Amino acid sequence: MTALFYIAAVVAVIATVLVVTRSNLVHALLYLVVSLFAVAVVFYTLGAPFVAALEVIVYAGAIMMLFLFAVMLLDVRAEAPLRVPRRAWLGPLVLVAVLVVELIYALTLNDSSLRGVEVGPQQVSASLFGPYVLGVELASMLLLAALIGARHVAGQPDDGGGEADHGGGPADDASDQEAGA
Repeated sequence: MTALFYIAAVVAVIATVLVVTRSNLVHALLYLVVSLFAVAVVFYTLGAPFVAALEVIVYAGAIMMLFLFAVMLLDVRAEAPLRVPRRAWLGPLVLVAVLVVELIYALTLNDSSLRGVEVGPQQVSASLFGPYVLGVELASMLLLAALIGARHVAGQPDDGGGEADHGGGPADDASDQEAGA
């Protein structure tokens, strides 16, 4: 079981390095999903299947939402569809294949070291909203600030010259009345 842990850890490190070194956003996100899947396999090999399932559900779902927000905020037009070349899928496909083979092997093993202590959703929620409530609240505020910042950056004008016209202020109403007079 130790070998499975190290294989998943190496895949996670390789995928994470590829996330940082890719200049294309889509390629980086593909490698990030592979990295998160590898971390889930690491959790599974450590005897925490519930945490592994949460890793896949929460983070893979979060990455898909990040992708959705990126497409919405970048204002991708229909005439320029976002296409990933076939050769870009090769790296993530190889890394995921290694993880799937490793996971199948781990599931077919009847090793008692995988049985670990069972932790249910109630224990996880009691921990998150008990001693770790400050960390959960700080993470939620950080995510909210990132979302507001992304919206602000996406709303900047493209001309690079002046400030964005947000409209609706009293100064705008006065200047509109003076222009009409």
